[in-house]
Amino acid sequence: MQEGQGELEVGSGRELSKEGALSPSPETGVQGMGGSLGANAGGLSEAQKGALAANDGNSPAGAVEVSGGPALDLGALQRLSFGELQKKAAEYQIENPGLLRKHELIFEILRRHAQRNGAIWGEGVLEILQEGYGFLRSPHYNYFPCPEDIYVSPSLIRRYGLKKGNLVSGPIRPPKDKERYFSLLQVDKVEGDDPEKVRGRIFFDNLTPLFPNRRIFLEGKSGDLSMRVVDLVAPIGFGQRGLIVAPPRTGKTVLLQKIANAIAENHPDAYLIVLLIDERPEEVTDMERSVRAEVISSTFDETPERHVQVAEMVIERAKRLAETRVDVVILLDSLTRLARAYNTLQPHSGKILTGGVDANALHKPRRFFATARNLEEGGSVTILATALIDTGSKMDEVIFEEFKGTGNMEIHLDRALVDRRIYPAINIPKSGTRKEELLYHPDELPRIHMLRRALTSVPPVEAMELLLEKLKKTRNNVEFLLSLNLKE
Repeated sequence: MQEGQGELEVGSGRELSKEGALSPSPETGVQGMGGSLGANAGGLSEAQKGALAANDGNSPAGAVEVSGGPALDLGALQRLSFGELQKKAAEYQIENPGLLRKHELIFEILRRHAQRNGAIWGEGVLEILQEGYGFLRSPHYNYFPCPEDIYVSPSLIRRYGLKKGNLVSGPIRPPKDKERYFSLLQVDKVEGDDPEKVRGRIFFDNLTPLFPNRRIFLEGKSGDLSMRVVDLVAPIGFGQRGLIVAPPRTGKTVLLQKIANAIAENHPDAYLIVLLIDERPEEVTDMERSVRAEVISSTFDETPERHVQVAEMVIERAKRLAETRVDVVILLDSLTRLARAYNTLQPHSGKILTGGVDANALHKPRRFFATARNLEEGGSVTILATALIDTGSKMDEVIFEEFKGTGNMEIHLDRALVDRRIYPAINIPKSGTRKEELLYHPDELPRIHMLRRALTSVPPVEAMELLLEKLKKTRNNVEFLLSLNLKE
């Protein structure tokens, strides 16, 4: 948690929060969407008001030209490279920009812009802290607290019924005396829509969960055999709660990358998030360059508190999107390491399970995993998470056993297949989907049953070799299933 000063400016009508940012009081603060801005709410000039009116919050270049001057978009600045920021700094006569860190340079550009009476537009995902106020975090920085985060006062949160995970945008002002953060002046949009429309949406926990009944097709134009095998052996639907059970070095990361790209290709309307917890930095870079998705990470050099904060921001973001009837897909690597982080932070209860797992530590990661569901009112949250086994750690085995019965789809990767360099290393008899009849086409289901009977009658290694040999002879799964006969 960020720390700041906790004092009160007497007679100013403003409370200085622990974060060091001013929280407007009902008397002097922002009056609302249709109201006026008080003298202490930022003192916008007419040029600033005109700039904000012209800015829709989606400026790609970092500034929107209006009659009174440009309105800087904080989000666009954050997406610029350091070299592009240095060019931007030259426009504001900032000396030696190369000596500043990226966050410091962005902060200085915004401060200089405000000194010229320029308007600033901000957007971010809301994180509400225990004290009641919040900050708009940037997914571009993995929701990590940074100097240009935007402070949101408790009064704004209450007025618009904002919840953790909401995407909020609006005009912001730079910090004043004794303040450390930019402050949100008013809420212009929530989830890209009018705040009043969002207020009436049903809360995620009150929506009705159903079995997945809309299929996610992974087979693409490239005809990748791994995706064809998953489609046949363990079909995935919107709202699936799936586990990829994997020993070390069995290709789970590559499988996740292929699944992510297949979903992006076949279901472009789905909101895809890849969440990497306690992974190596080079794997994060590889994932960012390999998949067309929002990649959020907390690498192994970060603290358990950081792992948990990132995971909770992602799951709350997914809930808010599902409330707006969006299909969200989260690919988590790995659920085991997330559970380890929760176990580290769990206060000692005196009830310790085998492997050093606290009896109460797995409640929160189970709640994270349980968020995956297909919603009757529209929208869904799909979670495919990797679970580590055979690592030599008794804790990992206990964590896997705790989650084994909670999912409704499992893909088991097999070390014996990897040793023979057979990919995908999927153990067919152990892999499958609950209620698969809701996902397969009625004409497809009998042939799938026939295929599984044939493959489970032979050892797993021979079964995968046989399936891959047959798949290579056909262009797609439909052609393959039509080629089956009773003898097979």
